[in-house]
Parts: sequence; structure tokens; C-alpha cells
Amino acid sequence: MSIPATIDAAAFTREWEDWHAAHERRRADPHGFLAVTGLFWLSEEPTAVPGLPGLWSTGAEGPTVELAHDEELIVEGATVGGTHRFGPIAERDGVTVGFSGGVVEVATRGGRGILRPRRSDFAFLRAYAGTPVYPADPGWRVPARFVRFIAPRSIEVGAAVDGLSHVYDSPGYAEFAIDGEVFRLLAFPGHRPGELFILFTDATSGVTTYAANRTVTIEVADDSDDTVIDFNRAVNLPCAYTDFATCPLPPAENRLRIAVEAGEKTPSDRVEGVFSATGIVPSGRL
Repeated sequence: MSIPATIDAAAFTREWEDWHAAHERRRADPHGFLAVTGLFWLSEEPTAVPGLPGLWSTGAEGPTVELAHDEELIVEGATVGGTHRFGPIAERDGVTVGFSGGVVEVATRGGRGILRPRRSDFAFLRAYAGTPVYPADPGWRVPARFVRFIAPRSIEVGAAVDGLSHVYDSPGYAEFAIDGEVFRLLAFPGHRPGELFILFTDATSGVTTYAANRTVTIEVADDSDDTVIDFNRAVNLPCAYTDFATCPLPPAENRLRIAVEAGEKTPSDRVEGVFSATGIVPSGRL
């Protein structure tokens, strides 16, 4: 891509390097996603989960754990024992509670209750050395126009785990041009007001970048349709690193024919799991 005349390439690279270094630090948090040691589905039958205290189940009242007299969890800073009911947990929401040796995420994905233990001493996290990337290129910082739908559209997409799906209310799409060709990408609500995220694949997917998906964030103001897609900030989702993720897959509309040679590449290592009826645990290959 050509470098826009108004951009200082050296300053752009320094800013991107600072941003990506901060992103890597968040990714490698001691209780972040690289510390996840398994993925377990809850049922109505109280069941022991490897490495966790208690018997876990779920039902109309949400997830429940039954702790033995010598077992405990830390929930919202308080020590709990006996039977603890978490209450209903909304889709894509969750709570994190402490146990001896780590924390466990109690969440809902695809309408199902799940547990994901996280340990700071997990071998994959300890060995993580960073994600390969394309060099920062100002040419991949692309002006775009955000086109709003009259009303948000419910979009169902697949998930990294078979049998699950995700539904998002898309407020619209980002429209942009590269080499004279116009493209459109559906956007979904982000974590903060004015922030949207875009799931996509492109011609590099499965070649130099992760095959299933990447994501890039854009900012949209209420009083303007102008935005920017900085593909240099296209990053991997957790499913690029581990079988324990339930990440969404891009909608069909977001599969670009062009090669977006910017952003993060395929990680050099990942956690592979052994699948069973009750969950996924490491296969021994990290």
C-alpha cells in the first residue's frame, strides 16, 4: 500500500509499536485468556471439574456450586462455602471467582453455562513469546464511511466451538475503497460507547494470518459518518491461541477477497485440547 502524504511513517510506526506492546501485555495477563486451562460445560447434574473445588451445575437459577466443608471460593472479594448460587448470567457475560491456585470464569456462551479455569502457572502462558505481525504500514489506515441501518439488524454467526452460535445486533456497516474497489464490512457493538468491532477474513486467512477470523475496532461518533479502519490494528481473537475459546466467526458479508497484509499473523503456538462430553482439557501439546 502507498503511504499517504500527510502521515509521518516513522511516528506512525512508533505509535503502533506502543499500542501493540500494550495489547500484548493485556493478552499475557496472569489471569488472561492465555492462562485458560480448560473449557467445561455445565449441566443440571452436579459434576466435579478437574482442578476446581466443589460440584458444579446449572439450571433455571443459573450456575450453582456445592462446596465441601474444607473447600472455598472467593466471590467479589468475600470467602464463600457451602452452596453458592451465582444467579442467571446473561449471554456473553460472566463472573470471575478465585480458588486456591487461580481463578475461574463462570459464564454463558450460546445459551449454555461454561467454566474456564485460569492459572498464572499454566505452561502455555509461561512460554508465550508474542505474536508475529506485519510491519506497520500507514497505507492500511483506510478512511471509511459508516452507514447506519434504520434499525439494528440481528445477525447470527458461528462460533469456534461446534454447536454454538452468537447473535449480535449490527447497527450498520463500514464502507471503504481500496485501489478503486468498494468494500463493506458489517460492524457489531463494542465494549465502549462509540466503539464498534468488525470480524473479518481475507485472502491471507489460512496463509499468513489465522484462518478463522481476525477483528479490528473502529470508532463512530453520533454526529458523523466518517471513520477509519486501521487494519494495522487487526488482531487475533483467543481462538487463534487455544481450543478453549468460543469466539464468533465472521458473517459471510465480511469475507474479503483481497489480501489484507497488515496486523497480526497466525500465532506460532496454540493450546490443543481433548474433547469430551463434559469439556475440553489440554491434550499435552501446547
